[in-house]
Amino acid sequence: MPKHDDKAAIDTAIELEKIFGDYDALIHAWGALRPEHPALIDDEKTLNWQQVDALTSRIAAALQRDGLRKGQAVAILGTTTNHYALIYIAAIRAGGCAAPLTTSATPKQLSAMMADSGAMHLFVDNAKLLDLEGQEIAPSHIIMLDEAQDKTQVEYPAMADWMAAEGKRHEPPNVGPDDPQNIIYSSGTTGTPKGIVHSRLMRWRQTAIGAKSGYGEHSITLLSTPLYSNTTLACFNPSIGYGGTAILMRKFDVKTYLQRAEKYRATHTMLVPVQYKRIMEYDGFDDYDLSSFALKYCTSAPFAAELKADIVKRWPGELIEIYSMTEGGVVCLLRCNQYPDKLHTVGQPHIGSEVITIDEELNQLPAGSVGELVGRSPTMMSGYQNQAEKTSEAMWIDEEGNRWQRMGDIGRIDDEGFVELIGRSKDMIISGGFNIYPKDLEEILLAHPAVDEAGVIGVSSDRWGETPVGFISTIGNAAAELDSIMADVNAQLGKTQRLSELYQIDEMPRSHIGKLLKTDLRAIYDGMEK
Repeated sequence: MPKHDDKAAIDTAIELEKIFGDYDALIHAWGALRPEHPALIDDEKTLNWQQVDALTSRIAAALQRDGLRKGQAVAILGTTTNHYALIYIAAIRAGGCAAPLTTSATPKQLSAMMADSGAMHLFVDNAKLLDLEGQEIAPSHIIMLDEAQDKTQVEYPAMADWMAAEGKRHEPPNVGPDDPQNIIYSSGTTGTPKGIVHSRLMRWRQTAIGAKSGYGEHSITLLSTPLYSNTTLACFNPSIGYGGTAILMRKFDVKTYLQRAEKYRATHTMLVPVQYKRIMEYDGFDDYDLSSFALKYCTSAPFAAELKADIVKRWPGELIEIYSMTEGGVVCLLRCNQYPDKLHTVGQPHIGSEVITIDEELNQLPAGSVGELVGRSPTMMSGYQNQAEKTSEAMWIDEEGNRWQRMGDIGRIDDEGFVELIGRSKDMIISGGFNIYPKDLEEILLAHPAVDEAGVIGVSSDRWGETPVGFISTIGNAAAELDSIMADVNAQLGKTQRLSELYQIDEMPRSHIGKLLKTDLRAIYDGMEK
């Protein structure tokens, strides 16, 4: 592969039309073609494209200097900032694989993720490094994303001191379409989490198709969800790939979001339903000029039809709901402005995507039947990191040997191809846009010495969309100190997983074959005086 010099610039339009293009060369080209144009904006600073090109090349050179192998993970742990984004881009430019880790995970979970990823580098900010005290940290190189607060206690180098010298450039990587670009670790896991591996080809397709969504050199994407989330990366990648501007918020709050949208004349955004709900309920919403918006995305959780209708009516620009999962498979789009009579659905399969339903015996069902949704698309995961058996379990293979992703949702497909969700076969809880798996919480409850049986369900929450509620029965039906048990359990869980309520019942409702009946638990909860 040719070496890039400082004046070299590929034809970006031609590159983005390729089936699989050169991400590294594309970033370098934007630095040469539009050096002064803002690329990254966070709470503290703006970086232009020349700076992003130079800094990510210096970071990539340092990764290569340290011996980073092709496809090897680079772990990133911290709040969303320009520095975080630089590491993500640089890991890919160096030929490695970005592994952004969820900040809401417990120290034990984070340690497991790092070991599973095989990373030799961990980029971490001060706050999260303190959380890791006492844990085994697999990466041998630890670099600080921010400056040490106490210069006399510096143990690890700051990114600015560790990266290669100014003017130093990395060697362009010899990578192919099947090499990994990132690993996204599923939220809400205990023990060893599932690392979802996305190939460079998958991410290239997701980036290159951005032109169909209006991404270009003048797109300005406002992002208030974290960069470790696939939700965020789905918009960050095309914004960067097309030489636009990405505005990164450390933390979401309605007023700051609206102020930045107006100030920077945002054209694109990605929000989860609970964020849309808070924005639309904000008293001062109509006082802000949001006329610059071309496209607003929503994904990651159930999106009420009434809320969609309100956004279409009051917020300029197109609203598109995306139904998919980090693993890929089904990719449905609902263009809410165009289909006001379909707001109860999640839309139709996107170009190149297919969706069907199967029954409990994994047989394909006729069109219009209610069943488990499975799908396939050009943007499917390569598999789960180091977990071939779980990869196989997540797939459905048709009679012709084609691979489909099981979505874990029950739904039906109408005559026009619109998908309506009926329920979730896996009882997954989605809180604030993040997945919570009840089994993980139940296992920790069952480990408590006072607990005999346990069940966890998701209930409606104005703040989070859904929140987990637990039920326990105790040994001998002894009275339980519920506050103490809940505190012990929540101390072992990530922030997004924690129980909001815990109740004691005499016995768990079960079927004749011993299956826990969560529909009965929901009925018990609905009948309680709270």
